[in-house]
Amino acid sequence: MDNSGKEKEAIQLMADADKKVKTSGSFLGGMFGGPHKVEEACEMYCRAANMFKMAKNWNGTLLCALFHTKHESYPKHTSTSTPERLKSNIFKVKCVCVSPAAGNAFCQAARIHMQLQNKHDSATSFIDAGNAFKKADPSEAIKCLNAAVDIYTDMGRFTIAAKHHITIAEIYESELVDIEKAIAHYEQAADYYKGEESNSSANKCLLKVGAYAAQLEQYAKAIEIYEQVGSSTMDNPLLKYSAKEYFFKASLCHFIVDELNAKLAVEKYEEMFPAFSDSRECKLLKKLLDAHEEQNCEAFTEAIKEFDSISRLDQWQTTMLLRIKKTIQGDEGDLK
Repeated sequence: MDNSGKEKEAIQLMADADKKVKTSGSFLGGMFGGPHKVEEACEMYCRAANMFKMAKNWNGTLLCALFHTKHESYPKHTSTSTPERLKSNIFKVKCVCVSPAAGNAFCQAARIHMQLQNKHDSATSFIDAGNAFKKADPSEAIKCLNAAVDIYTDMGRFTIAAKHHITIAEIYESELVDIEKAIAHYEQAADYYKGEESNSSANKCLLKVGAYAAQLEQYAKAIEIYEQVGSSTMDNPLLKYSAKEYFFKASLCHFIVDELNAKLAVEKYEEMFPAFSDSRECKLLKKLLDAHEEQNCEAFTEAIKEFDSISRLDQWQTTMLLRIKKTIQGDEGDLK
């Protein structure tokens, strides 16, 4: 479907909205409906943004229009070619740059909403801008989402702010591949959720932090998180079966640091959560500890194979187990 008509209409709306904003700031504009013009401009920016979305213009285009001058029309009898006429300045070229289209339009609307003290509408427009920029400019998307988060926190809307911190973290994970910044935003989201007593949502964010911390070899931080989440879920009838997984992950982090630490940790978790003793995870840990103490690489690998044949190990668990296995002398570097 050809949406070029929508795109042209959106460009015109943006230009008209810009004019309204400029005239509203003039002396005469202020006397004759200045604030009303600003509100109209805001509405026009929003309409333009939605038209750009329909045209799938996320990143904007460079449009060049060729204008023929009335006073310097080229004589008809000449055989001069079009390129030569362009060189002779008989034709003038005007370039109109449409900067990141949908996102830019939503940003303009957001700024005007803020001028009019419409904080909620401003934040909503910044979110729309962020979602539009995600298609082409992740860094700009983050700026818009951060602007929305600042407004929501100022309004005391911490649950919504936390949700958008997660969105920012996901952009850092998948688009910009900056794990340290992703961790910071997951941590901030967790803090906001905790403050609003949304402990389940806070724990989901913390588990992301714990997983990344372990991958970055920040084992103490990972252990603290897994123990904290495990302790908070083991007394919950609906969540207690997840506690064994968190204590298992904490044990693996201990194991990478020191074998004795891991033994003491397993004993502590069994005491804290008796159901952990009967879990397949706990039994695996004990077999791995025995094999590691004996420096028996074959027994270590066999225990993992047996566990994996019934309960598939995920990528994170496999990575941690490989790190432990590498501390056994004569290790060949895989779990096969």
